[in-house]
Amino acid sequence: MLIAIPSVFSKTEISKLNQHLAQGEWTSGQTTAGEQARTVKQNQQLADDSTLAQQLGDIVLDVLARHPLFVSAALPLKIFPPMFNRYQGGETYGQHVDNAVRFVPGTATRVRSDLSATLFLSEPEDYEGGELVIEEQFGQQQVKLGAGDMILYPSSSLHQVTPVTSGNRVSVVLWMQSMVRDNEQRAMLFNLDQSVQSLTRQHGHQDENVMQLTALYQNLIRQWADT
Repeated sequence: MLIAIPSVFSKTEISKLNQHLAQGEWTSGQTTAGEQARTVKQNQQLADDSTLAQQLGDIVLDVLARHPLFVSAALPLKIFPPMFNRYQGGETYGQHVDNAVRFVPGTATRVRSDLSATLFLSEPEDYEGGELVIEEQFGQQQVKLGAGDMILYPSSSLHQVTPVTSGNRVSVVLWMQSMVRDNEQRAMLFNLDQSVQSLTRQHGHQDENVMQLTALYQNLIRQWADT
């Protein structure tokens, strides 16, 4: 299930992030690629141990923690430190599957990658190519969102970034371990939660049907969640 999350950051906030990133030190993306991915990964990334990457990563995580649509869709338990990447001059990331488990650098913490996310920091008209292509059950999906928008998708999906033939494509990539491991269960919970929120706006919290659906949602979380 692919879920687009619009306006995670405002245009003003994106401009400030990009101003900071323009001063950053970019390194080869192959430094964090696995053995298979190293053969198809051609991009640049902000060094994950740099102060700038850590400071901007904390900003991203703080915003996501307070974003109701993201929390509803991901039900995050752990989030791997955000990675800032850039594509230009024909750079690309060929078809691959994300690592199942990621080790947070400098710690013993492991994060199972149930979900992957790309937060776009460049406007689509600022670069040519650079589509995120995701293989899912309904076929191939091409994603190229506006700056500040995010796409969330299962980490088990085959995906790639097509060559950027002009301009710069800058984004934030995240991996997260959800409280609910199963993709179908998580999708059902998301749809149920969105329905509960819609009905609550129409009828209020004390409506009998709203309370029953809320109880169903909470009990399913209680049954399926791994915390």
